[in-house]
Amino acid sequence: MNAGEAVQRKTALLPSVLTPYGGAMRETMPKPTPMNLRKFAETPAPRRAINTIKDRIASMDWQVRLKRGFNASQVENADAKLAALRAGMEEPNATDSFRTLCEQVLEDLLVGGFGAIEMEDTGNEARPFQLWPVDGATVQINLKWDGSADAPRYAQATGKIGTGALIPLLDDELIYIRQNPRTHTPFGLGRLEVAFETINQFLSAHRYAGRLASNSVVQYALWLNETTPTQHERMIRWWQDEIEGTGRVPILSCEEKPEVLRFAGGTDADLRLEWQEFLLRMIANAFDLPAMMLGVQSDVNKSTASELADEAFSSAIVPTAKLFAEHITRDLFAKKLGWREFEFVFNDLEARDESEEVQIQTELLKAGVLTVDEVRAMRGLGPLGAARTADCLLREPSQQEEQ
Repeated sequence: MNAGEAVQRKTALLPSVLTPYGGAMRETMPKPTPMNLRKFAETPAPRRAINTIKDRIASMDWQVRLKRGFNASQVENADAKLAALRAGMEEPNATDSFRTLCEQVLEDLLVGGFGAIEMEDTGNEARPFQLWPVDGATVQINLKWDGSADAPRYAQATGKIGTGALIPLLDDELIYIRQNPRTHTPFGLGRLEVAFETINQFLSAHRYAGRLASNSVVQYALWLNETTPTQHERMIRWWQDEIEGTGRVPILSCEEKPEVLRFAGGTDADLRLEWQEFLLRMIANAFDLPAMMLGVQSDVNKSTASELADEAFSSAIVPTAKLFAEHITRDLFAKKLGWREFEFVFNDLEARDESEEVQIQTELLKAGVLTVDEVRAMRGLGPLGAARTADCLLREPSQQEEQ
């Protein structure tokens, strides 16, 4: 093969789309459509799980910095570009801030596995781009896209009829974030989709327990032995007209005492609380969170709470935050602007404990592994300059503690 020839792919792209698996229909239940997913996301347990991940990421400190292997002297106008990228991310459009943009995209990502952001070049050096959140459920993917920059890779379904039914989008016009990407489908798999059936079961159990606790479900019956149909009807009318809902004490006179037939045990076990707790644990598992984050604290104490919180951060928050940051770096900085020397990072991902992070950076600084400017760059700060850097390195540890 000649060096100038384009490399052709041999394997088929998404062959399972033509032969979908799972032909047998499951039990009758709501389908995981975008509408049903978003409706389920508004219920308490899934909303707690979504907010635990989404709010933590959206409130993180972040920075735009040079990639590893680059320094400011190698990049033309590095400081001006860093300032422009920072300004663009802080105010992505006329109505959104970084946090509101991030929250909307992460919401779609966690619910349906589709986070989408439209990006446009402004031609302004101070603000080189603008970003808008897009409903990921309306985005269609072109399976025949050949990698060409001029061919549409995506399209948004507007719901209109005619020429405006689809809005074509190029590869450098849309950031499409997939969670749990797979080979048999072009779409991602959101955490709420994984928990969809479990959430449906939990809501059913919760509604039943609510009806049972409010006495809207009959739990017992009266057995009247040797009564005629006429006496039976008179008894029902008397009870409904004179006793039910009045708080009066019923007085009965009959040869045999009526017998109460209970349909349940009459205890909290009838509410199926243990079953609901198990379902909450399954929902937490689907979101990669410990059950403690959803209010299940039966087996949590002081010694395990901190470990479970660290587990939630490392298993649920860090992967999602890095996925979002990598798409900003690759799709916006590299593809859209052509500034491949820069990257977007969240500052809080490496170490959750501030004192631990400071201790590690201090030890690396003392050992000569990092310079003062490199440590400042890790914390989102600018360089000190050669003179002040040398002064910092010459200070005694006791002098640094006093200051």
